[in-house]
Amino acid sequence: MTKLQKWGGAAALYEALAYIIGFIGFIAVVNVGGIADPLQKVAAIVENQGLLTALHLIVYVAWGATLVVLTLALHERLDGQRSALARTATAFGIIWAVLVIASGMIYNVGMETVAGLQASNPDQAATVWLAIESVFTGLGGGVEVVGGIWVILLSVAGLRSGNFGRALHYLGYVVGAAGVISVIPAIAEISASIFGLTQIVWFAWLGVAMLRQPKIVTQEVITPAF
Repeated sequence: MTKLQKWGGAAALYEALAYIIGFIGFIAVVNVGGIADPLQKVAAIVENQGLLTALHLIVYVAWGATLVVLTLALHERLDGQRSALARTATAFGIIWAVLVIASGMIYNVGMETVAGLQASNPDQAATVWLAIESVFTGLGGGVEVVGGIWVILLSVAGLRSGNFGRALHYLGYVVGAAGVISVIPAIAEISASIFGLTQIVWFAWLGVAMLRQPKIVTQEVITPAF
């Protein structure tokens, strides 16, 4: 097993852990997303700014950076030098990582902006936050279509190459489909939640598989003897 495979397995486990931290932090501890009134939401954001900043660093910025490591490890594992499908999956993985990092940084910088406005002009702060939140959600805070495509591509490539086992990749189809349909506004919140919950299992399973399986399995081409 190469060092990159070990780091990739550890990265996948971190992705799962960060999801758990996110679900607990953003729902059970400080659920500003559930506040409908813009003025009340901004007030809650300013009040919990320190905690929200830490959560977005863990769940978005560090998560995205770790995803780069996992994506490169999977590129190696799925023989990306020869497989166009694996290379395509790698491209989507890097794109997703960039979007997630950007959305987390936009959220944290946006909080600084509205915190400065909230004391003197709460209405303006609320208006500014609506714009920031729309950008955050569009990049990766709610629409998971890029991540869904990445998981589906990895699942297809994994089945073709024989890596990790079929059950993991069948789960990947479910995870990926939930991410892709999150682009539909009517079911975006439900599908994004399903995507996140199933990805906890998928990432944890993938991480354990990468750490336990010592060899990189590649597809052997057999030439007929005639």
